[in-house]
Amino acid sequence: MKLLAIDTSTQACSAALWIDGEIHQRFEITPKAHTKLLLPMVDSLLKEADIKLTQLDALAFGCGPGSFTGLRIATGVVQGLAFGADLPVVPVSTLAALAQQYSTMPLSFVAMDARIGEVFWGVYERNVDGFVEVIGEEVVAHVNDLIFPLRHAAGVGSGWAVYENELSAHTQGWVLEIEHDVLPQASTIATLGVHGFHQGRVVCAEDAQPVYLRDKVAQTEIERKNAKLNVKNTR
Repeated sequence: MKLLAIDTSTQACSAALWIDGEIHQRFEITPKAHTKLLLPMVDSLLKEADIKLTQLDALAFGCGPGSFTGLRIATGVVQGLAFGADLPVVPVSTLAALAQQYSTMPLSFVAMDARIGEVFWGVYERNVDGFVEVIGEEVVAHVNDLIFPLRHAAGVGSGWAVYENELSAHTQGWVLEIEHDVLPQASTIATLGVHGFHQGRVVCAEDAQPVYLRDKVAQTEIERKNAKLNVKNTR
């Protein structure tokens, strides 16, 4: 199995190449240089492995939630690569990637900071094969409105740094360990991508779409674009 994974959902930019269980990654924390770094990362990985894009079996990407701009970058790149090489795409949740990589407990409460008092939230349980699976649905919600099972768990994600007091109080002592200074990495996106590929969770290039969770943000951006177009059309 040969799979290329990318992620730009946060301030980190990364790409990883999975070849028969061996993973090589490029990773850099660079809030405003994702567009400059991502494709060179991909090219260097492919050259290092002496493999062409068309020789891969699939692509994977961190589909969100996360930074609106970052998700658009990853989506655009993975769509372009998939179209050009005629490859299927495996969308991978960034919350799942955090739970998979940074939690050692069977259950994880993943919270990424979504600002304005809210977090991107997902509850993940590790199955017998060692892969995390979401319980219920991923949501964006105020820290006091979260729903979670009454079981011991790990707290993972930037939300635990920003709202640790509120989240700890709300989860009433069920969280036994916290990993908050963590970011999604393409290497884990690759691992979950391979698993998703074997589970049949693949889409074609045009159906590889970001998951924003907060519809208002996406709608606002679309409205801004439409407004700019309307201004141009009236000139």
